[in-house]
Amino acid sequence: RFVNPAGLSNYGGNLYKQTVASGEPVVGQAGIDGLGTLDQGYLEASNVKIVNEMISMITAQRAYEINSKSVKTADDMIGIATNLKR
Repeated sequence: RFVNPAGLSNYGGNLYKQTVASGEPVVGQAGIDGLGTLDQGYLEASNVKIVNEMISMITAQRAYEINSKSVKTADDMIGIATNLKR
């Protein structure tokens, strides 16, 4: 814990670095003097929005289907052109 957590420097990807503004870290025993604790047997809540992910997955699948049909149509057209040439 830091005296001023807002003073930490954000490096992205959930990484932070101590700065002069954040002050020195407060070190102590967990559960004493307002320091947090870790509890076993609990699940972390998901930080994924399932509806948005499903929409993205459906959109990607439709784009794949359209591209697949385009390739098949182009292949069919080449086949027809080849047969006309004979």
